[in-house]
Amino acid sequence: MESVNPATGEGIDTYEEPSQSEVDESLDRASATFEKWHDTSFQHRRSLLREVGSLLRDRVDEYAELMTREMGKPIDQARSEVEKCAWVCEYYAETAEDHLQDEVIRGNESAETYVSYEPLGPVLAIMPWNFPFWQVFRFAAPNLAAGNVGILKHASNVPGCARAIEDVFHDAGVPEGAFQSLLVGSDAVDDIIADERIRAVTLTGSEPAGRAVAETAGSELKKAVLELGGSDPFVVLDDAPLDETLEKAVFARTQNNGESCIAAKRFIVHEDIYDEFVGGFVEKLDALTVGDPLDAETDVGPMARPDLLEQLHDQVQRTVDAGAEIALGGEPLDRAGAYYPPTVLTDVPRDAAAACEETFGPAAAVFEVSDATEALELANDIDFGLGASVWTADLERGERFAREFEAGSCFVNEYVKSDPRLPFGGVKNSGYGRELSEHGIKEFVNKKTVWVNHGLGASDV
Repeated sequence: MESVNPATGEGIDTYEEPSQSEVDESLDRASATFEKWHDTSFQHRRSLLREVGSLLRDRVDEYAELMTREMGKPIDQARSEVEKCAWVCEYYAETAEDHLQDEVIRGNESAETYVSYEPLGPVLAIMPWNFPFWQVFRFAAPNLAAGNVGILKHASNVPGCARAIEDVFHDAGVPEGAFQSLLVGSDAVDDIIADERIRAVTLTGSEPAGRAVAETAGSELKKAVLELGGSDPFVVLDDAPLDETLEKAVFARTQNNGESCIAAKRFIVHEDIYDEFVGGFVEKLDALTVGDPLDAETDVGPMARPDLLEQLHDQVQRTVDAGAEIALGGEPLDRAGAYYPPTVLTDVPRDAAAACEETFGPAAAVFEVSDATEALELANDIDFGLGASVWTADLERGERFAREFEAGSCFVNEYVKSDPRLPFGGVKNSGYGRELSEHGIKEFVNKKTVWVNHGLGASDV
């Protein structure tokens, strides 16, 4: 397994994949560790999570540079990602015990009835490359806090990140078997999911990957959480505060080089301000600095792999072939590395690639609509349902609009983002289940009903 710098195309390091016997040893270790780990106190788990958060903050520059070299995100955004990982560790250190307290539910008058939240066991986490630290930690922090143990199958182009994450947990004192990274290929995933030592699986990735994991997990009757792709609408109503909206729109499309499931991808703009929005959007995107992601002045770095650039360019070309116009960009940059410029497509047919598919890179499709009703219909006319945002000067109008979105996370006058305190996940082809907050920590626990009868003669049939 090799990691390659997408800014230069040069190899960084190579890693040996484990043998089948080594995979078996890891799964045995996870099972054995779970028997002890789930009996440890919340206080002990809390102290270890706090130490993980502290180490992340101490090593922010080291880990940020590692991410940037392996997958190309701008260095300042990489630093923010490490800080966010520390935050999620600290959040669950403070809240996990409260989230998992027994829940008393009034039942029969002669009995004490409650729900106990108990860990399931080893959980397999299949994670992507685009947020190589954050998407692992938003799984690991709540599950370790809950008493589960984790097996990480990370994306094959960020093996250095996978090893570093494993190291930071072990350096903080988390037992080796409580969090392990397996540098295996995708062809090994089905067998690991099916293994009786794995009790559940979570995946963040593409829709096809999600379908494959769901099929295997379903056949084995194992719980799964899937956070899949998105084609988030960014709806600009006629009364939107345009200056602020444009500033947010630019980052909403180009954050993480545009390689984000919750990046805004379809910009749906009221006809009264359409021309002004497009003009400002193109001007601001054109002013961004595309270059070396290790340079703090860079706004947009390379795409993570050459094949991803080719896929995005194919989507842009197919959209143009269908009748769209290119207002900005539209061609890979003629330089070393997998660089694609910020691109704006207008007059996009509603059945074109950029209207119907997830464009995972800095290409925006802009649509003109006549009113809010048409805007909502277009926003929801997609197979995905991860996030959505609406922009308006009337907050009551915005909230009413947001309630009508078919998406898991809906924002008014803010771009879509994740927050440890709030549940995160999608509907439709964007997956199911939730991560983060109290909702996320309860995904991989046994919600056990306990009935304590206070009178031997009492019954309720």
